[in-house]
Amino acid sequence: MLLLTTLVLALQAQEPFAAPRPNIIVVLADDLGYGDPSCYNPASKIPTPAIDRLAAEGMRFTDAHSPSSVCTPTRYGLLTGRYAWRTELDRMVLWPWDPPLLKHERVTLPELLQTAGYRTACIGKWHLGWDWPLDETSSVSAEIEGLQWPRNQAGAIGRRVNWSRPIAGGPIEHGFDHYFGDDVPNFPPYTWIKGDRVVTTPTIEKPRGMFGAAGPAAPGWDLGSVLPTLSQRSASWIDTHAAQSDPAPFFLYLSLTAPHTPIAPSPDWKGKSEAGDYGDFVAQVDGVLGEVLAALERNGLSENTMIVFTSDNGSPQRDGTNMSGPVGAVKERFGHDPSAPWRGLKSDIWEGGHRVPLVVRWPSVVPAGVVQDQPWIHVDLYRTLAHFLDLPIDPSQATDSVSQLASWTGQATIGARKVLVHHSGNGVFAIREGRWKLILGRSSGGFTRYTPPEDAPAGQLYDLQADPQEQHNLYAENPAVVTRLSAKLDAIRQLPEPTPR
Repeated sequence: MLLLTTLVLALQAQEPFAAPRPNIIVVLADDLGYGDPSCYNPASKIPTPAIDRLAAEGMRFTDAHSPSSVCTPTRYGLLTGRYAWRTELDRMVLWPWDPPLLKHERVTLPELLQTAGYRTACIGKWHLGWDWPLDETSSVSAEIEGLQWPRNQAGAIGRRVNWSRPIAGGPIEHGFDHYFGDDVPNFPPYTWIKGDRVVTTPTIEKPRGMFGAAGPAAPGWDLGSVLPTLSQRSASWIDTHAAQSDPAPFFLYLSLTAPHTPIAPSPDWKGKSEAGDYGDFVAQVDGVLGEVLAALERNGLSENTMIVFTSDNGSPQRDGTNMSGPVGAVKERFGHDPSAPWRGLKSDIWEGGHRVPLVVRWPSVVPAGVVQDQPWIHVDLYRTLAHFLDLPIDPSQATDSVSQLASWTGQATIGARKVLVHHSGNGVFAIREGRWKLILGRSSGGFTRYTPPEDAPAGQLYDLQADPQEQHNLYAENPAVVTRLSAKLDAIRQLPEPTPR
């Protein structure tokens, strides 16, 4: 508790940054690797002119990390400033028909921004659970024990959803004035959700030949139309907002569904890369960012809009065969490495699982063309935005978040973030401090096919400064470092949190 109190007092003592309230856009790609954008990987076989432009006009982070190496917990961390492993979700993601991971007592980032007069919108993938309405009066949260259905029960639950009723527990109840999306592109229901209602009732079962988990679908649902629709909706929302006579500042959370499976590049994006369908889909993601930038420009909003572009975790490197493909296939077939130069894939505890692109552009505030090597993790967005807006935060809010405004604006050469906690898809923990990274386990805890030798140490310790590709395990040779970092991780994991008001 003393550590948390000291942190809160220190943050409150910092002066807010003197600047007009900007519009804020967070673009979260899904499964985009560190080595996909050209500005991060000169050997990339994928053209990414919009991301590259954003980096040239803003700040590109080289040591940025998602809070988890899989999807749902990262989204939770970004919106709450709190690690998802503090919840019931201690590994993997939510599955079809699971209830909400977000609790109403947790003040989300959009709820915080609403107190400052922001209009808020979420467009795209949600994947934080819903309280699906069942039958005439029941709901998922009324019937489930725990957080997740046994997989053999999920199909039956899906067949009981009453589509005539509102769907509770989603974005509208957690700080967003507007929501339009398809929840998860490879999970049912295969239909658009606007606000808390489906746009088209999913009256058929997903065709067997269509990619994704079984479940209800809207007639004629087209997986290839998802990303173009999200692009159009985002640009249109910006246009509509700008047309208002006295528009408030806005917060747009554009949560993309790509390049996650189903890998479905539109016909006009086919052949745009040298990395097959996967590369073409990444190029299309870049195209969506380009459409957002164009919408800002035609509405005269570029100068007073902060844009944050990043990814929810690393890439599994599927090549797009049948809208998916084997893990690692895009590197093997096309010689393009989405994790370059790091070891590992999505879901892994190694760097390739969670070290991600992060580019911030905020004209006249964030210096242009800067490469920032200070550590960052997505939970820090919460306090960083609160800091420059001078918004008070209750001690129970954003308990794992640290304001990074000073490093964003070039006011500090040493970042506020000293320690990073990493978490794999299968629940393996790691802690990073300076050059040292300690992994509490022998394996990757994720997608990488790796079986450690029987005589391997109980954990992994890497010197990322000397060995950025995590090839030389120094666990046995540095017991003092292992002991120190283990104790620090234990203290962070056991940190008592104030009860939310």
